[in-house]
Amino acid sequence: MDIGIDLGTATVLIYIRGKGIVLKEPAVVAIDKNSNKLLAVGEEARKMLGRTPGYIVAIRPLRDGVISDYDITERMLKYFIDRVCGKRFSRLFKPRIMVCVPSGVTEVEKRAVIDATIQAGARKTYLIEEPIAAAIGAGLDIAKACGSMVVDVGGGTTDAAVISLGGTVVSTSIKVAGDKFDEAIVKYMRKKYNMMVGERTSEEIKMHIGTAYPRVQEVSMEVRGRNLITGLPKTVEVTSTELQEALEEPVAAIVDAVHSVLEKTPPELAADISDRGIIMTGGGSLVYGLDKLIQEKTGINVIIADDAVSCVALGTGKALENLEVIEQISTNERAGRRL
Repeated sequence: MDIGIDLGTATVLIYIRGKGIVLKEPAVVAIDKNSNKLLAVGEEARKMLGRTPGYIVAIRPLRDGVISDYDITERMLKYFIDRVCGKRFSRLFKPRIMVCVPSGVTEVEKRAVIDATIQAGARKTYLIEEPIAAAIGAGLDIAKACGSMVVDVGGGTTDAAVISLGGTVVSTSIKVAGDKFDEAIVKYMRKKYNMMVGERTSEEIKMHIGTAYPRVQEVSMEVRGRNLITGLPKTVEVTSTELQEALEEPVAAIVDAVHSVLEKTPPELAADISDRGIIMTGGGSLVYGLDKLIQEKTGINVIIADDAVSCVALGTGKALENLEVIEQISTNERAGRRL
């Protein structure tokens, strides 16, 4: 059995060859501190964020696109693999697993992902870079001698890359994405309203009224949190214009990253991109107006992929079907490094 895993900072998606995406769960684990026992994984654990008693801790084991808690990541992967394959099957017939990683990860971080996946029950682990997986998932033919640009805005990292002939020509990976949007909202609410909101609330605000570019029609929502002065619950009405102000900094960092990749792109490929446009994938790309802003700043048409959230997982799955090609590319890369 072959499995593709999009091991995201915010969400884990699992693709099984021949079946498609079979699992989509938040990358959150709840643990009993006293017994070190796994209490909940995924959506069930996410509901516990910020709501647990002292002895239970809800952990997000991945930060900024890489493993921050090795042991918990391994246990989470094992749980998900057992769930999609069945415990007995995954123990008897260890699957081959392909995991995607951000384009800027170090060798140490790559090793951590491989080790955690092997420990979780993989027979063999392959790695694929997120922009390449996203491009394949978005339906681009990356094998052609033609430039394609992909901007993948995930939970922990934003990867911008120019791809041609199946490889990355220019890429950058910044640790500014969905999580930083949430943090910016928390900061803004504290500064403007003297109000503390939790991780889940800030995510809801982002999804409902998050804005990167002026909206034609303003929208607003009621936000509940804790008044930092009185310590009592407080409700305020927040508008999309305020959200645009709150997200200004992280959004500008993403636009700069796209700009820096375009600056380093060879002229022939730059002409291709100008022709074909920039493809955006990942959950963060769904923030209202982010595509419009990048389009305005670069002068290049920006298209959001059809199933933006699942693109990386779908691409990982499609790459699984061409494992021989992936193995050949990694062999060539290793040989190139030795030369």
